[in-house]
Amino acid sequence: MMKQPAQWFSEQILSTATALYPTITSQQIAIQDTRKDVEGDFTLVCFGLTRLSGKNPQQTAEEIGQAFCSTNPEASHFNVVNGFLNVVLKFDYWVRYLLQVNTSRAIFNPEPKTVMVEFASPNTNKPLHLGHIRNILLGDSVSRIIAAAGNKVVRVNLVNDRGIHICKSMLAWKNAGLNETPESSGIKGDHLVGNYYVAFDKALKLEIEPIFVAVEQGDFSLVDSNLRTKAETLFAKLAGANDEKREEIRSELKRIAASSTQLMQDAQEMLRQWEANNVETIDLWRTMNNWVYDGFNITYKRLGVAFDKIYYESNTYLLGKNIVESGLESGALYKNDDGSVWVDLSGDGLDQKLLLRSDGTSVYITQDLGTAVLRNDEFHANNYVYVVGNEQDYHFKVLQLGLKKLGYAWADGIYHLSYGMVDLPSGKMKSREGTVVDADDLMDEVIAEARKKSEELGKSEFQHADEQARLYQQIGLAALKYYILKVDPKKRMVFNPEESIDINGNTGPFIQYTYARIQSIVRKSSGLVSENFDVAKLENEAMHRQLIRQLEGYPNTIVQAAKEYSPALIANYTFDLAKAFNQFYHDFSILKEADSNLAGFRLNLSRKIGETIAHAMDLLGIEMPDRM
Repeated sequence: MMKQPAQWFSEQILSTATALYPTITSQQIAIQDTRKDVEGDFTLVCFGLTRLSGKNPQQTAEEIGQAFCSTNPEASHFNVVNGFLNVVLKFDYWVRYLLQVNTSRAIFNPEPKTVMVEFASPNTNKPLHLGHIRNILLGDSVSRIIAAAGNKVVRVNLVNDRGIHICKSMLAWKNAGLNETPESSGIKGDHLVGNYYVAFDKALKLEIEPIFVAVEQGDFSLVDSNLRTKAETLFAKLAGANDEKREEIRSELKRIAASSTQLMQDAQEMLRQWEANNVETIDLWRTMNNWVYDGFNITYKRLGVAFDKIYYESNTYLLGKNIVESGLESGALYKNDDGSVWVDLSGDGLDQKLLLRSDGTSVYITQDLGTAVLRNDEFHANNYVYVVGNEQDYHFKVLQLGLKKLGYAWADGIYHLSYGMVDLPSGKMKSREGTVVDADDLMDEVIAEARKKSEELGKSEFQHADEQARLYQQIGLAALKYYILKVDPKKRMVFNPEESIDINGNTGPFIQYTYARIQSIVRKSSGLVSENFDVAKLENEAMHRQLIRQLEGYPNTIVQAAKEYSPALIANYTFDLAKAFNQFYHDFSILKEADSNLAGFRLNLSRKIGETIAHAMDLLGIEMPDRM
């Protein structure tokens, strides 16, 4: 098996340079891909070698180039441009490499790591929506890429299954008195629970309105007695406040009005009952959560996503308490006069962060501290990747620094894959108002769009109905996944379902169509074109060489994507390869090529490109149809 060309070139150029300059080290060898406007396959930067050669960069490059080409029969020739040595390898070297390309083989990693990837992390008060889809697709793809780079991956999901937001759905269901179930209503479990979450918010707004109107007029009689003084103090500040401050005060007054409603107080009471293990409350909580889990599992399966372990916040939210107590004993944490416990991160550029309230109850970061320690005890991973939106940047800085403050050195391996929000062309989504796009509805939409486009183009008219349905699902989900994953995770994005399904341009369906075209060529070539060919009889052709070079860059793209946790690198590599193949297909013939040796080579080249495209798209969680 041939070595990767980049690795082989690095080793050989080091051997050549060592023969010329015995004191040279591998760290002094700087190699890069040759610029597109210069002839060459690999480039050696010679500026740092002049001290060893005693010559200027141009002369040093000439000396190394001559020595390299004289000792390596794989080399064709070289050129020097401003101190950069550009080496051209023989075409037959690249063809021999092509014959040994094995895309399906995992990259050999001499130092494999265990990497835990947490993603999805939904709440059990609503169905998965478009925002969750970006999270889930990123987590799934990153997990696949890290594994392809030769590492072990553990996929985990932390479900937020407790808290006031869960009680809101429960209370709305209880107050409705309909005893609805997914079976009786014909509604998917997570959607049914989500409907009650929206119903709670609508009812809450009706209760808030008269209280807030009275407060704005200086009447605090409807405000909860425990909050009245605070409301009066805020109201007094309105008169002298600027517009921005006024809005801030009004928002706080509205929250006070919400807390004063009977509905919100009932929800708080239900939460207290849950924490006290009230049997009736716990039974309802378990029943409604199970409806949601059943719904989630259908959506996960449809997206092609699975987890190695699922954690539940109801089981982990108290884990951090013992860790905090140990931190107090060691002096890593401190206690305020009111009994609350804090960590001081001001020396790290942050501030003081509350870990335990004065009544001894935990906060969200306390749970995450405990869960992180639990996971490290279970998996002893090298890295812990949290796929969470960028609104939680501060939280994960606190988590990592807090763990280090508590003496957990492995916290250096924590990485927050901070991604931007995803919007629709119509704007932001709001769960409480029911204006989100549910994941299931979005998948239905892109699949329907795939059907519409395919029927307009007549691309699947000769297939059976079940084959057509399967094809539409593959195309629709490819459109959805690719459109989201091709964007740098750090960037906020707008998802446009209609654009995503376009068969022309940087889309999943375009790449699928390219792959299907290659499979059609392979099928039609049976009996017409022999895959055997004589390497020595092939002549260098720029397009052929370019395509092999693109294939050669795929393993490094995987390694880089794993290092940066960026599926976008894989997506855009695949688009460039598909685009280059379509140009090749336009310019050259395979089935009608008179030279059987050349036809056999082009068939091999096409097959290898197809295999690479399929492998790359699988890293994005995308299935590839053989026919379109």
